[in-house]
Amino acid sequence: MCGIVGYIGDKQAAPIILDSLKKLEYRGYDSAGLAVFDGGGIDIVKAAGKLSRLVEKTDGGKSLAGTCGIGHTRWATHGEPSENNAHPHCNDEKTIVAVHNGIIENYLEQKEKLTKKGYAFYSETDTEVATKLVDYYYKKCGDPVKALANFVLKVRGSYALAVIFADRAGEIYAVRKDSPMILGVTDGESFLASDVPAILKYTRDVYYIDNAEIACLGRGKVKFFNLDGEEQSKQISKITWDAETAEKGGYPHFMLKEIHEQPKVIADTVNCFLKKGKINLAAAGLSDGELKKFGSIVIAACGSAYHVAAVMQYVCESLAHIPVRVELASEFRYRQPVLDKSALFIVISQSGETADSLAALRLAKERNLTTLAIVNVVGSTISREADKVLYTKAGPEISVATTKAYSAQLAACYLIAAQLAYVKKTIDGDEYFSLIEELKNLPQKVEDILSKKKDIQRFAASVVDKRDVFFIGRGIDYAVCLEGSLKLKEISYMHSEAYAAGELKHGTISLVEKGTLVIAVITQPQTAEKTVSNLEETRSRGAYTATFSFDGKCAAGELRFGFPSTNPLFAASLAVVPLQLFAYYMSVLRGNDVDKPRNLAKSVTVE
Repeated sequence: MCGIVGYIGDKQAAPIILDSLKKLEYRGYDSAGLAVFDGGGIDIVKAAGKLSRLVEKTDGGKSLAGTCGIGHTRWATHGEPSENNAHPHCNDEKTIVAVHNGIIENYLEQKEKLTKKGYAFYSETDTEVATKLVDYYYKKCGDPVKALANFVLKVRGSYALAVIFADRAGEIYAVRKDSPMILGVTDGESFLASDVPAILKYTRDVYYIDNAEIACLGRGKVKFFNLDGEEQSKQISKITWDAETAEKGGYPHFMLKEIHEQPKVIADTVNCFLKKGKINLAAAGLSDGELKKFGSIVIAACGSAYHVAAVMQYVCESLAHIPVRVELASEFRYRQPVLDKSALFIVISQSGETADSLAALRLAKERNLTTLAIVNVVGSTISREADKVLYTKAGPEISVATTKAYSAQLAACYLIAAQLAYVKKTIDGDEYFSLIEELKNLPQKVEDILSKKKDIQRFAASVVDKRDVFFIGRGIDYAVCLEGSLKLKEISYMHSEAYAAGELKHGTISLVEKGTLVIAVITQPQTAEKTVSNLEETRSRGAYTATFSFDGKCAAGELRFGFPSTNPLFAASLAVVPLQLFAYYMSVLRGNDVDKPRNLAKSVTVE
């Protein structure tokens, strides 16, 4: 969740570090800090709260001399958000300074050992322990690579660690395990960051550092070492993102911009896997022959990606007639799951760094299942460790609350389900090509919904004073409700719940009272009448009701909103858009920070 950056070159480091940290604010944080080597020593400045406080304390970085430094935005895991717990952390002499993204699971064990060796600690963090463990080994061997190799062998957990040593002027050392880190180079300058947007302004040439690999950054060059200290060769990669995609483009918030980008990302994701009018998943490593062999599917995911998986379950079982199991990744690894060796194990993650999803992936690989990652970030840990990778084409998503990445993931799942059904002959050619045509039409239909966003804005204004909101639906509509409710909770901070409509009468309806807002999503023909009946049950108990349905034809609810019709199996891609807009406008009306909601982070790299 934290953001880390580093710079070494011929320019003043602090302004560049602060500028890069601003590009990582979307990841979520509660404090910030930086350390710069000025030739005589290492200066450290930290601040609790927003990055702007650190900018003020350092006069935009101008008050810190030096051309080599590291910076950090912290999301608290060990110890409360405070200046004392903020990174960077250092040894007692301030000769070794480090920033860290991730979590050291056995930090208490290592802290106890270091305490017995005379070390004292000023913070509650696992990162201070990590820094002083590096200090301990460096004092023993005098070599940064060997010290970091010993560190790797002694700690458990996830980490991306960047370290500067006072007696190694002009160098930054780094090591990672499971937490994201990229290294960039250009003429006479090198950069380090936990995500691409931080350094995209300065370079497009990057290296992806592997697990248990150590890097030494110099001016315009990077060397890599294994744990035996042997130098490793590595290919450079070119970032092809358009820098403008990381800007708001005239929208008041990144979230609204990204909602409006959904037609494009759906089209880009679908078109990427259409060849000569048919779906071709070869780019994801899935041949038709291999697809035929899978007898079932298991999907592990978290948050919005889990809601995508819930849609996939309905779509794939309906089309391909094979069992699909959806698992919360955070629960999966702590069971003893019974897994069929013929299953395709799918992990869905926007960042490709989600810790729980990564753990689920590794468990599936241990059980010798074929694994497929559906991710948005090229070179991410999950994409590198999965057997096969389907990259969505959402581009960088800045707002913490996902919208366009969710829609791109849905499109990817439709492609897999349709092709699986086609090769297994559970649908005929006419239905197959009809599904493809519907997929190609989705972007324009999303555009049509967006053109009527003012209707949703007025709806939000009329119910902004509500205290409780319930979303109800059945089948795919229930999966959409899960996402709509999560969006509302994430950014408006309203109490909101989603229920399978038939479950209301099994207890939840007792919470409905006069004025409670109940929103029904109704797109599935076989369950529409039953959902309407459930909605009327809430209305008779005083609920204020609204419905979202194809073309607004549902004859229920005080308020009725329509959107273009499509094959009901693809309804989630359309029904979710007005719910995203509803959550957005509710957040704006309540004066919240839409793009950076409290307590949340974009990339959840700790468990």
